[in-house]
Amino acid sequence: MPNRPHRTTLDLQEARNRNRIARETLAHLSDAMPRLTTVWLRLDHALTNASLLIAEAGELRRDSANLAAAARATLHAHHDAEPDPLYYLRDELRAQGFLPPDGWGRA
Repeated sequence: MPNRPHRTTLDLQEARNRNRIARETLAHLSDAMPRLTTVWLRLDHALTNASLLIAEAGELRRDSANLAAAARATLHAHHDAEPDPLYYLRDELRAQGFLPPDGWGRA
């Protein structure tokens, strides 16, 4: 059985929408019950962390897709006997901060 890429079923847009709805609900509850300020602040911090995780998941998904595209381009370049097929992979690794900005350029 060939290795298949892991596909996440996380719907980032749905997660963003649910987080927005939770924040709106929290705002209404905090207006209605101001005595629970400490509780509302804790929930707000949790929702903020969730928002950051949602954003990071989107970035990781994009970076993973870009690396897969660079790997495919590298394989095609090798197949086509390009003089430096690894250029595509190095370029994407550099763009994502895994390689220094200079050096290791095209051969």
